[in-house]
Amino acid sequence: MYSYSCNRSVIIEAQLEERGIRKDIDVTLLYLSDRNLKEVCDLGRFKILRYLWLNGNKLRRIDCILNNFRLSELYLENNELIDISGALGHLTCLQVLMLHNNQLTKLEEVVRELRPMQALRVLNLFNNPLAQENEYRSYVIHHLPSVELLDRQEVLQSERDRAWRMYEQEQYLLRETIAFGRRAEGLPPRTRPQDRHKRPSTIPEKDVVANNFDAPPYENPNHAVALRSVSRAVMQYSMFDWSKVPKSEERRLAEGPPGLPQIMTIRFK
Repeated sequence: MYSYSCNRSVIIEAQLEERGIRKDIDVTLLYLSDRNLKEVCDLGRFKILRYLWLNGNKLRRIDCILNNFRLSELYLENNELIDISGALGHLTCLQVLMLHNNQLTKLEEVVRELRPMQALRVLNLFNNPLAQENEYRSYVIHHLPSVELLDRQEVLQSERDRAWRMYEQEQYLLRETIAFGRRAEGLPPRTRPQDRHKRPSTIPEKDVVANNFDAPPYENPNHAVALRSVSRAVMQYSMFDWSKVPKSEERRLAEGPPGLPQIMTIRFK
């Protein structure tokens, strides 16, 4: 183990000497690709390291960059990575991340680790087992909205819209279909508004009651109230049966597209 650690340090030191770098503070990039490395020593001494190539090795985990907060490009493709939980989430300045051709299997955990990276623009995850999951691309696009290039393909606005409809189905259907207090088909009005101005105003005789000013007079108040009750506009209220709406996790794992939830409607006057 000692000799292997020394060998890793020798590789880094030889590279710095070749480039004429004597101070750790001057190191902004490191090339450690295709070195057959199974582990990498802690790189925290390079405080302003921005570009790091670790691709083409045999790494199964990443624990060497826990203090390299300024990294903006990280190349980890063509390794044997099985888990990145707790290894990359602190890299909030990262803009380019290459993770293709590894052994990552848990899509939710990988995406959760990458969500703090608000500056991430380019991401590769293809040729990992997780990329075979149903609706993989839509899931990544929705949960990592800053990504503009995913698996070497530009993220289109139509893909963002589709992902939003898929994983925010409740809000989408609520916006598109629910009517609250919407005016429904009801009894026709007794007169049109423009006809009201054509009627001469009359003062009803004593003890005569009318439903409104353009209705015929009634001697019995109950008759006027009854007419008023059947002439009201019909109101309609609709709502979802939320207990039958699948959650985003259930929708993602489902083989087919989710069905629309049942809408319950109540009408009243």
